[in-house]
Amino acid sequence: MAEKESMYWLGDWRRIPICTFFKDARLVFKADSLGREILSIALPAAMALTADPIASLVDTAFIGQIGPVELAAVGVSIALFNQISRIAIFPLVSVTTSFVAEEDTLNEACPLVEKSKCLEEAPIMADEIKELMPRKDTGGNDQILDLVGIDFKVEHKRKHIPSASSALVIGGIIGLIQTMFLISAAKPLLNYMGVTSDSPMLSPAQNYLILRSLGAPAVLLSLAMQGIFRGFKDTKTPLYATLAGDVTNIALDPLFIFVFRLGVSGAAIAHVISQYLISVILLWSLVKKVDLIPPSIKHLQFDRFLKNGFLLLIRVIAVTFCVTLSASLAARQGPTSMAAFQVCLQIWLAVSLLADGLAVAGQAILAGAFANKDYEKAKATASRVIQLGLVLGLALAFILGTGLHFGVKLFTEDVNVLHLIRIGIPFVAATQPLNTLAFVFDGINFGASDFAYSAISLVVVAIVSIICLLILSSAGGFVGIWIALTIYMGLRAFVGFLRIGTGSGAWELLRS
Repeated sequence: MAEKESMYWLGDWRRIPICTFFKDARLVFKADSLGREILSIALPAAMALTADPIASLVDTAFIGQIGPVELAAVGVSIALFNQISRIAIFPLVSVTTSFVAEEDTLNEACPLVEKSKCLEEAPIMADEIKELMPRKDTGGNDQILDLVGIDFKVEHKRKHIPSASSALVIGGIIGLIQTMFLISAAKPLLNYMGVTSDSPMLSPAQNYLILRSLGAPAVLLSLAMQGIFRGFKDTKTPLYATLAGDVTNIALDPLFIFVFRLGVSGAAIAHVISQYLISVILLWSLVKKVDLIPPSIKHLQFDRFLKNGFLLLIRVIAVTFCVTLSASLAARQGPTSMAAFQVCLQIWLAVSLLADGLAVAGQAILAGAFANKDYEKAKATASRVIQLGLVLGLALAFILGTGLHFGVKLFTEDVNVLHLIRIGIPFVAATQPLNTLAFVFDGINFGASDFAYSAISLVVVAIVSIICLLILSSAGGFVGIWIALTIYMGLRAFVGFLRIGTGSGAWELLRS
């Protein structure tokens, strides 16, 4: 009796939602079907996500050889461009991934059923054809049977996914709007970032930002297409396209910057060319897989995109404002502080995006599991991805904390900038577990289509973080900014933990 009671208590304990974080923790590295599925999506996605920030780091390294003023100027422009782009990109990509995964999962069953029926009926149809054919040529009849079988087995049609078409239309329109906005408002935006009219950073920053903005349509389209491929659980195609574009960017940088003597403008031109190359490669691959021309405009899902995209837009504005404000506060402290902050921020973002690969895997698998009402797979996926995220964060913290001190001279030779970078390294390393968990929780909640909670919770986090940034930057300068960013990422991880750990919203299934 006592044994039964203890077993009942143990089973009841395991139903506590927070126990999801520890479920089957010993299997975290097991190469079972779920582990292989997560790895096949996460690894290429992480490589693709980090490829662009790494290319930006290469840009930073090349520009750093020109001088600290140019390095700081480009740092402000990249921060501004990336944050404005993120406002448009993040809602579009996140919503597209979930919607495409849901539609693809639900549509897969129908063709398979029809195909199986066709294959069952194929021998009957072949026999009927044989009865109508002369019996002199047996080989001919076998050939007809073979042709009938082949007709049913190899007929492949491009998928019709309304969300894919909608994402491309929305991405193209937003990209054009972003280009016009950045070109017309470049100077006021830079002034807001702390680059005033009398600053030596203004001219190079403005030139870089205007030229870089010409690639905004390509950036939006390419990332919309990446969202589509992620929904299909195909992260290899975006990886190949991104690598091709970034290798082109890295090859063109020294050519335009030093050989043609275009300076920071050359770096911007190289980046724009690479983005259009990525878009062309992705579009060429996508048209083979998806019928992008809908039967009518009614088949597009603008209302669904706008409703959920608006929630994520609120969320990303809150996130963007925090990061942009931190860059602005660093810029106000002068070129030296901004140059150091730019290097630390690019490393921080590039390395943290490795965790976004796990988030993409979690989102794609969970969206399909929820669409199929396969809640056991949803629980198992959430547990595995969270555990992998924590392990990854700890590993990144160790690697950066021990190895980054030796590589900072790649970015600049300025003694003052190097001094500040070394002060920022402990924060870049120590925040990695928080960053990875924050990104993973985001992906999991997006996979459950819990967009409303994600938006509201991040607005609250942003308000608290902005207050911390203003107070701590004033009191502690460069160090104060990084303390505030640490608080910000800690709060992001906490609100993601809170939703799943309490089993609320879409995660009430954890109580069953």
